[in-house]
Amino acid sequence: MIIRHPRYSKEEFARRGDELYETQVRPQIEEGNHGKIVAIDIETGAFELADETMAATRQLYERVPDAQPWVVRIGYRAVHRFGARSLNDAL
Repeated sequence: MIIRHPRYSKEEFARRGDELYETQVRPQIEEGNHGKIVAIDIETGAFELADETMAATRQLYERVPDAQPWVVRIGYRAVHRFGARSLNDAL
């Protein structure tokens, strides 16, 4: 089993992931994929789209074995939520 370790601080990880999503990935995949999951390698910009977090991440690791994945749910502020309140961007 491969043990992967983060190579960046949490802040740098988030900054890179958000920047790649907003500038490169979102324009390509947002339309018609609301609610799907995208896993983005914060080093290469490679990404994979799936219905579930683990599927998207697994697909990304198949393409980029040493990936540092940042995960986004398309159209939402968070990948997962706790409680009854919606996290839809429209709020």
